[in-house]
Amino acid sequence: MSALERIEYTRAALGDALAVKDWAAIGKLDLQCRACLDGLFDGVAVDPAVLRHNLEALLNLYRQLVEASRGERQAVAEELKQVRQGQSASKVYQLFR
Repeated sequence: MSALERIEYTRAALGDALAVKDWAAIGKLDLQCRACLDGLFDGVAVDPAVLRHNLEALLNLYRQLVEASRGERQAVAEELKQVRQGQSASKVYQLFR
C-alpha cells in the first residue's frame, strides 16, 4: 500500500470515527495520519493533482475535527458550569437547613 493509499484509508477511518465521535480512535488515527504524511515524500513519485486532492480532502476533514472538538469542549464546559451551580445551590441549602 502506497503512502497516498494509506492517507486515503486513514482519512476515511478518521471520518468514520468523527461520525460516531470516537475520540480515542480519532487520537490514534491522527497519529497514523501524521506518520503517513511523514512517509509521503520518501522518494516515491506522486501525481501532484492526486496529491493535492487528497491533501485538500484531509485538510477539510481536520477542519471538521477541530470544529467538532470545539463543540464538545463547549458542551463539557456547560456541563461543568451546571455542576458547579448545583454544588453552590446545595451548599446554600445546607447552610439554611
